[in-house]
Amino acid sequence: MTSIRHNDGVLDAARDCVLAYGVRRTTLTDVARRAGVSRMTIYRRWPDVRTLVADLMTREWVRVVAGLDLSDPVRAVVAGVRGLREHPLWRKIVAADPELLVPYLLDRRGASHDAILEVLEPAVGDPARARAVLLVAQSFLLSAPTMLDPVTMDELDAELTALLEAYLGQLAERRQTLP
Repeated sequence: MTSIRHNDGVLDAARDCVLAYGVRRTTLTDVARRAGVSRMTIYRRWPDVRTLVADLMTREWVRVVAGLDLSDPVRAVVAGVRGLREHPLWRKIVAADPELLVPYLLDRRGASHDAILEVLEPAVGDPARARAVLLVAQSFLLSAPTMLDPVTMDELDAELTALLEAYLGQLAERRQTLP
C-alpha cells in the first residue's frame, strides 16, 4: 500500500489500539499516545479513526495476500481466506465492530479490494473472472461461520476449493476450445 498517509508506526499503534479496545472505543488521541507522536501529526494525515482504520485494514489484508503463492490461484485464494479469517484484526473487527465492513459489502469497493484484484487478475486471467473469484472468496470469509454445524470450517474450505477448481478449470477448458 502506497499512500501519503502511510506511516507504519502510526498504523502499528492503531492496530494495537483496535485490538485492545475495538474501533468504536479507539480515539486518535489513543493512537497518537501509543505511537509517540502528537495528535496533530495524526490529524494531518487522518481526519478520523475510520479513515485510519481503513488504511490499517488495507495494509493488513494486503500483507496476507502478498504472502500467497499465486502459481496455483485456487490454493492461493483458499489460503487467503483462511489467513484473513485467522487474522487478529479481522477477528476483532468482526467480533466488536462488524458494521465497519458493511460499506465494503454493499456500497463500494475499498482499497483492499483493488489491491487484491490487482494481484488476482493476472493469476486468473481477466478482470471479470477475478471479481467473481473475489466475491466467492469474500462470501466464504464472511459467512462461513454461519454455515457450521453439521459441517466444519475445513469441510467448507474444501467446498470452496472444489468450486474454484471447477470454475477456473472450466473457464480454462472453454478458452482452449474457442477458435
